[in-house]
Amino acid sequence: MSVNRRGVVAAALSVVYPGIGHAYLRAWLRAVGWIALSLATAYVLVPASTVQTYQHAIESGNVGALSAASIPMEAAIALLVVRLCNVVDAYLLAVRQSTPARSATGEPTCPVCGKELDTDLDFCPWCTTELEWEYPGESDGAS
Repeated sequence: MSVNRRGVVAAALSVVYPGIGHAYLRAWLRAVGWIALSLATAYVLVPASTVQTYQHAIESGNVGALSAASIPMEAAIALLVVRLCNVVDAYLLAVRQSTPARSATGEPTCPVCGKELDTDLDFCPWCTTELEWEYPGESDGAS
């Protein structure tokens, strides 16, 4: 089984902050959606007192005060779930984008621009999207 490099990069960027991996994949609407979901989750579940404590600590430069404000367990779990779902979605989207589709005539087409592909190339000559071809006879783990 080969590792999709674009998927790994997108997933790693999504760990940094939800939506960045999708922006890397140029899935703009999905990126905005994940950023909005992450912000909405934090806005709804993190108490205002915790936010004020963080703001005061940052403004005063007292980094030690940041540990005094704790995020409730429910909020931390919800934010973690949103982030993990975002990472998985970014990876799967990258895999789906890099796998060529087939046209009505049976010829492979680019999953991004939709134009016909040359099977001798590992990228689309029209939009330069990297592609992963599955060849008959190849199996996972067989040498």
